[in-house]
Parts: sequence; structure tokens; C-alpha cells
Amino acid sequence: MGCGLSKAHTRPEVLVSHGNARTTFHGRLLIVERRRAGWPQAHIAAAMGISRKCVKTWIDRYAAEGEVGLHDRSSRPHSMPNRTNAELEERIVELRRRERRGPEWIGDELGVPARTVSRVLRRHRVPYLRDCDPITGELIRASKETALRYERDRPGELVHMDVKKLGRIPDGGGWRAHGYEGVIDRKRKQGNGFDYVHSVVDDHSRLAYSEILPDEKGITCAGFLSRAATYFHDRGIDHIERVMTDNAYAYRYSLREVCATLSARQIFIKPHCPWQNGKVERLNRTLTTEWAYRQVFTTNAARAAALAPWLDHYNTQRRHSALGGLPPISRLRPT
Repeated sequence: MGCGLSKAHTRPEVLVSHGNARTTFHGRLLIVERRRAGWPQAHIAAAMGISRKCVKTWIDRYAAEGEVGLHDRSSRPHSMPNRTNAELEERIVELRRRERRGPEWIGDELGVPARTVSRVLRRHRVPYLRDCDPITGELIRASKETALRYERDRPGELVHMDVKKLGRIPDGGGWRAHGYEGVIDRKRKQGNGFDYVHSVVDDHSRLAYSEILPDEKGITCAGFLSRAATYFHDRGIDHIERVMTDNAYAYRYSLREVCATLSARQIFIKPHCPWQNGKVERLNRTLTTEWAYRQVFTTNAARAAALAPWLDHYNTQRRHSALGGLPPISRLRPT
């Protein structure tokens, strides 16, 4: 097997001997002590089950550096000409911190391969997005993950439907604009009610449609699904075959007529398992981080007006990792 030193240089940087090393610090010290006692190098090698070259390496290292030289060294190369320069690494880490986007998006912005971005983020010990709070970017405990990932074969075979509730913004801006200390009037402290962002996502293409509505009642959900079907039809999804929702009362009893009109079958997720409706749940998170809270809005109307342009960007331009870095529209036939 030879010298433990040569083996260590084939591995990443270590601070202790690897598991298969024949010598540790104490073994190397024993080599030196036996040599001082007059043992021939060949006898030391035979007694310790290592090569004579290994024995000579540690004796020479001790002569040059003393006892410190018997410790493991870093396996990092002396020079790394192909390593990403420090300035670019700082830009990658800063862009990740500021935008909270994945390697594909960052790589496209900076003109470097996504794999390079991933290596830089791991080198700087930047946590994965899945382990971070989507709003603050702070590291949190990982949430429930489904063990089964799937994707339908064709557009319209299955769509996911859900509602995201957002607090309305008071005129002049809320706490995000002024901080908690700046929100002083009674009305702002008591709240301004909620907007209900209804969304539908196509399972195959990830094409999404969203509207801000005043409530989540059954008649509201039914009207939204009908308009979403029209939106999908105009973009090449002629027929919705299945509609997946959670078990909310409004969904369970109010969508039957619309689904019958669309010739679609309604299916429900298992109770208390929202990850089964994960594609629209993921859209809700993206809506929150990239539209609702990406910038500070001073009026609720301004935030509402920004939804349609963002949705168009999401469907036609935004890179989607599950689609190989392409936008959802890329999976639909031209209309």
C-alpha cells in the first residue's frame, strides 16, 4: 500500500489521517525514535508494515521541519489556475444573498456555468434555498418533502389549484415601508384585511394563472377556475382533464358544475398533506418572494397592478429548473 502521505494527497483537504493510513502522528514519531535508536530503515519498514520509501519520507520531513512536520498537511494544491477568481465568487454569493435564486438563474445572470455557481456556494457554505425561509433568507429547519416526484405527460392532463392569503397594504405603505415603529395609526395596527390570490398551475408545463380576489368562497373559486380554463385554452391547453385541490369546503362542493362543464374530473389530496399539491404550493412561495415581497409597495393597488406583468414574465421568460432552465411557455404549442 505504501506511504500514508501519498494516499492522503489524493483526497480533499483533511486534518487527520484517513482511515486506511498505516501511520498516524504517533506512528511517524515511532519511526523517528527507532531511527534515532539505530534501526536500519529497512527494519523499521518491515516492523511497521510500510514501504522503505514511506519511512525515508517521514525521517527526512522530521529532519527538515521537526516534530511539526509529522502532522498531516492540507491536500490542497499549491496552485489552482482554473479556480473561479475571488471577485466573481463574491458576486455570486452576494447575488444569492440579495436575490435568493438558484444556480441556474445566477449563472445566467453572471455568464458562468450553473455547476460553477453550485461549487462556489458550497465552498462558502451557503445553505440550500430549500432550507431557508423564503422571505428572510434565514436558515430554518427543512419542511416535509414528498418521496414521490411525478410529472404528467401532456399539458392539461392535471392542473393544481390553491389560494394564498396576503395582508392588504395600507395607503402610504405598511411596516415593510416604515418599520414597526413607523406604523402608528390605529387602523394600520388593527390590519386592513386580506387579498386572496387564487392560482392554477398546469402539472406538465408549469403554466400558471393567478387572480387577486376579495374572498375564497365557493362561487368565487368556481368563477376563477372557469376564467383560468379560458386563459389556458388561449395558450394552447385545449382541455383540462383533472383538477387537483385540497379538501377546503369551497373546493369540495362548489367546483362540480365548472368541472362538469370542462369535462374535467376533480381529485383531492390526502387531508393534512399539502405537499401532494406541491406544484401550486411552490408557486405560492414564488409569488410571495418574487412579486408580493420583492419590493416595497406603498399602496395595495400598486402591488395588485404588478401581478399581471410578473405572471407574464413567469410564464414566458423566467427560468424554471424543472424544465431544464426554460420557461413554461416552451412546453406548449404555438397559438
